Amino acid sequence: MKIAFVGKGGSGKTTLSSLFIRHLAATGAPVVAIDADINQHLGAALGLDEPAAAGLPAMGEHLPLIKDYLRGTNPRIASSEKMIKTTPPGEGSRLLRVREDNPVYDACARPVELDGGAVRLMVTGSFTDADLGVACYHSKTGAVELCLNHLIDGPDEFVVVDMTAGSDSFASGMFTRFDITFLVAEPTRKGVSVYRQYKEYARDFGVALKVVGNKVQGPDDLDFLHEQVGEDLLTTVGHSDWVRAMEKGRPPRFEFLEDANRRALRTLHSAVEAAYGLRDRERYTQQMIHFHLKNARSWGNERTGADLAAQVDPGFVLGEGVVAPA
Repeated sequence: MKIAFVGKGGSGKTTLSSLFIRHLAATGAPVVAIDADINQHLGAALGLDEPAAAGLPAMGEHLPLIKDYLRGTNPRIASSEKMIKTTPPGEGSRLLRVREDNPVYDACARPVELDGGAVRLMVTGSFTDADLGVACYHSKTGAVELCLNHLIDGPDEFVVVDMTAGSDSFASGMFTRFDITFLVAEPTRKGVSVYRQYKEYARDFGVALKVVGNKVQGPDDLDFLHEQVGEDLLTTVGHSDWVRAMEKGRPPRFEFLEDANRRALRTLHSAVEAAYGLRDRERYTQQMIHFHLKNARSWGNERTGADLAAQVDPGFVLGEGVVAPA
C-alpha cells in the first residue's frame, strides 16, 4: 500500500510520517520509506544522526541505473536515455517489489533499525552547490515518480512517502500514485489553507484524502478543524513528550508513545487498509499514462528527440499479478 504525507511547511508532516513508519515497523510489516521533501528530515526523524542522514545515497544521482534497470526488455523503449520521470511500465519492464532485493534498492536504499525492526529508507537528496540557481527540485523527485510507476505492492506491504511541502506536490503526477494521502494540518487558517488547495487540485483524480490534525490542544482546536475540513478529518494528534524527546535526538522506546497518539496511528493504519480495498488498478494505470502524455507533449518529446507516446503499452495494467522479466 502506498501512502503519502503532505502539508504546509512546519505542519509536522515529517514527524507524523516518521511516527507512522515506526508504527508499521512495530507490527512487523515490510516498509519502504521515501523522503521526497526538499528539506531532507525524514532520516533524522527516524533516528539517524546527522552524518548518517547526510550520507544517504540520493536517488537522483542514480537515475541512469534506475532507468536502465526498470526498462528491462520493454520493446517500446528504445533506450534508457529515452525514459523520463513519467515513463509507464509495459510488457518487458522490470518492476519493483517491497520485499525483494534488487539493484535499485542496493544503490539507493539503506536499512534503518527501529524498535520493531528495520525499514528501507530512500531519499531524493538535497540541493547541492551546483544545483543552486539553475535546477528545479522536481527534477530530483523524478526518480521517485519513476520508481512508484514501476512498483507493485500488496495489502500487507507499505511504501510511505514524505512529500514536498504545500501544493508543490502537484508539479508532477506523483500525487496520484497513492492509495491514500494524509494531509497534516494545524488548527489555524494557514494550517487548513493547503487542505483547500489540495482538495481542489485532487478532486478530478479520485485522490483519497484524509486530514490529520496536528498540535491539537483542546476542544476549540478540534471544533475549528471540524468546521474547516468536515468529514475529511480522520484523527488528531496532540502534544507529545515522546516526540519532543525524539526531536532532541533521544527518543524513548516506541512502546512509550502516548496512548492517545498510538490510537491515532492505529486509525491511520485502518484507513490505509480500507483504501486498499478500493484500489482501481485500471484507473491508476490510466492516470500514469495521462501524465506521461502530458509531459511528453510539454517537454519530453523535444528533450529526448522521440515520440514518447509510443512508450505506452495499451494492454498493460499494473497490478500484483504482473510477472516481470528476471
